[in-house]
Amino acid sequence: MLSTFSMAETITLAVAANVSYAIEDLKKEFNKLYPDVKVQVILGGTGKLVAQIKHKAPYDILMAANMMYPEKLYESGDAVTRPLVYAQGSLAYLTSKKLDLSKGMELLSIDTVKKIAIANPKTAPYGTATVEALKNAKVYEAIKSKFVYGESISQTVTYATRATDIGFIAKSALYSPKMTQFKKDIHWKELDAKLYTPIDQGIVLLKHAEKSLGASAFYAFVMSKRAKRVFEAFGYIVP
Repeated sequence: MLSTFSMAETITLAVAANVSYAIEDLKKEFNKLYPDVKVQVILGGTGKLVAQIKHKAPYDILMAANMMYPEKLYESGDAVTRPLVYAQGSLAYLTSKKLDLSKGMELLSIDTVKKIAIANPKTAPYGTATVEALKNAKVYEAIKSKFVYGESISQTVTYATRATDIGFIAKSALYSPKMTQFKKDIHWKELDAKLYTPIDQGIVLLKHAEKSLGASAFYAFVMSKRAKRVFEAFGYIVP
């Protein structure tokens, strides 16, 4: 960690939507160390955030939902640090309806399940992982006509609870105080991790922040034990 020092600065983070549930706690812990650094957060699907970075959006750090996008930014010179894995995410399926979750993936094919929320696999890595899991479970072709796409994993949570019969979401969402009414095995279950490639989430310091002490401090903080405790509290696996 960088030593604590006084620096009045505002930094801007581009943060994958699945981290939206943990980011406020991360900011609080960071500001205990660096109270003079104001942290602004832009949330969205990783693909959309990267498109904004490529169009010169003034972001200092990218906290992505996978490693592919950070690696591409590093290769193109838009990032000045090699991508590091700050957390590993996982998928769960969630419903607000009275469905028998013990049926597992077979549940998705029944007639009463008419709409299934998933994140857009073109812009959201959790959507890509969902499609991979459904294909490996041999149910994708039979149910793909039921999909309702969220532009980010956080929008997909909204769809899963309000607009569809069931949805595939980031497990981290279930640790939000707003989600306490949803109970494991009644409203949600974790998806078998063997069905999809581990979701390694990557962080990079972007070129815009090359000389920013505040951004460098936050980057180091995310890889610290203090931050890892926050991620673990929101259901992530940490390296």
